[in-house]
Amino acid sequence: MRQKKKGITIDEKVLKNKIGDYIVFAAARENRGIEELKQIIDLGIRSKKELNKSTVKYSKDIEIDIEAAEDILRDEIIVDDKRLRWISLRMLERNEGIEKSIIDYYEIDKNIVNKVHEIGKVKDIDDRIIKSLVNKAEKIASESVEYTKGYDKFNRKLDKILVSKVTGIPIMILMLLTILWITITLANYPSQALSTLFAWIEVWIRKLFESLLVPSFISGILIDGVYTTVTWIVAVMLPPMAIFFPLFTLLEDSGYLPRIAFNLDKGFKRCCSCGKQALTMCMGLGCNAAGVVGCRIINSPRERLIAILTNNFMPCNGRFPTLITISSIFIGGGILGVNSGNLFSALAVTLVIILGVLITLIISRILSKTILKGVPSSFVLELPPYRRPQFLKVIVRSICDRTLYVLGRAVVVALPAGAIIWIFANISIGNGTLLSVCADFLNPFASAIGLDGYILMAFILGIPANEIVIPIIIMSYLKTSTMVEMNNIMELKTLLVANGWTTLTAINTMILCLLHYPCATTLLTIKKETNSLKWTVLAFLIPTITGIIVCFIIAQIWRLVV
Repeated sequence: MRQKKKGITIDEKVLKNKIGDYIVFAAARENRGIEELKQIIDLGIRSKKELNKSTVKYSKDIEIDIEAAEDILRDEIIVDDKRLRWISLRMLERNEGIEKSIIDYYEIDKNIVNKVHEIGKVKDIDDRIIKSLVNKAEKIASESVEYTKGYDKFNRKLDKILVSKVTGIPIMILMLLTILWITITLANYPSQALSTLFAWIEVWIRKLFESLLVPSFISGILIDGVYTTVTWIVAVMLPPMAIFFPLFTLLEDSGYLPRIAFNLDKGFKRCCSCGKQALTMCMGLGCNAAGVVGCRIINSPRERLIAILTNNFMPCNGRFPTLITISSIFIGGGILGVNSGNLFSALAVTLVIILGVLITLIISRILSKTILKGVPSSFVLELPPYRRPQFLKVIVRSICDRTLYVLGRAVVVALPAGAIIWIFANISIGNGTLLSVCADFLNPFASAIGLDGYILMAFILGIPANEIVIPIIIMSYLKTSTMVEMNNIMELKTLLVANGWTTLTAINTMILCLLHYPCATTLLTIKKETNSLKWTVLAFLIPTITGIIVCFIIAQIWRLVV
């Protein structure tokens, strides 16, 4: 067994004496002992054999509540004493998911449930239960497990650096920036290759449509609308996700991610939320939809909702093209007047990410003091040993479970949206298109927040995916009928400046790129995860209102000072 290599010896005889004869040595990471474990669990469910003879005793006030709950439930549920004790504990904890399953399975009357809830007056009962379980496990381990001297010397040395108050957070930021830098740098090549491939396919599709005499209106919607939108999303989203998710999963597999939660837990606790939210924020850097799904790791429903509602403040890979392009034109080469401003462009994007973290903390605090009141729950965080990542499994899992899943949902949303974008750009009203009329209508409001109507329309039409915001802006300024890509960044700068862009426009476009409603894929994911239209609407409104306020303040200060 691997534990012997680690200098750990388990006395099986003592362990059986403490918890029972049914002991399984399993390693999920190596898929060892899993089937045997399943068989033992099945045995426990189907038979009345006592698999675990160890009973955890809680504090006196909790034990009194357990006995009272058992007395109420005994006539309602026909189970053995151990199961009755477990059910009573779960109902006293009021874990929504588990409690609902228990109530539905045993068909417990609502009045009985209310009676059990009236008993539970112990504060922080779930945390105290977990603490008792951990203490019991530690006691059993101390009596049945022996460790050789210095068995975890390597882990302790690393933790002194990675979870240090001085170096922990800087190293964490450096690691995430390294992952982002690798993602941004390497994603350019496959993105360009995919764009070239899709352009080549488009030529053949056009020839096919021409040979079939397809009406121009239909071919326009299907090719310039649907096909162009979908291929833009695939070309821009797929490479970054295919790079970011494996890299992020490698960190997860190595045992580092729990250290991130440990480093940030104190900050989130001050905001009355959970340190696990830091992990979901990191996932949001790859894709906000994945970050929202990742919020399942947070046990408290209140804190899970806070994490879901604030995940969009992390810029996803779909927003990075916009942030990087604008910062390269107006920050790196604009404010500083230098030709090679890559470093300053990177710093600008880094500052945007830091702003996203700060806004997340502020909004989490506001939510926890208003519509989602509550105290932060403590959680027992196990810092697992550092492990060598399983590269092949990580790549397969991250590509199949995350990349293709998120991309598939984005494409489903983009199909109808592409047609709508084409219609906006091609239907004429008076002397202009529907797009230009809407942009003119939005101009007064857009000007107040340092933008213009076309930029706001690009964000509105970009709801299928953030990747298409810049292409829509270019399409609008060039007065073309389909989304286009400008290969030369200086050409793009000339176009933007000619249409009234200033440094203020660039800064506020970057701010609004960070602080606006989630893309359609993320909104659908939020609806699915919360099963609530109310929280989905709030997830839409909170970042949007925040972005408008921040842009308005920056615009007014800029105009007073500059």
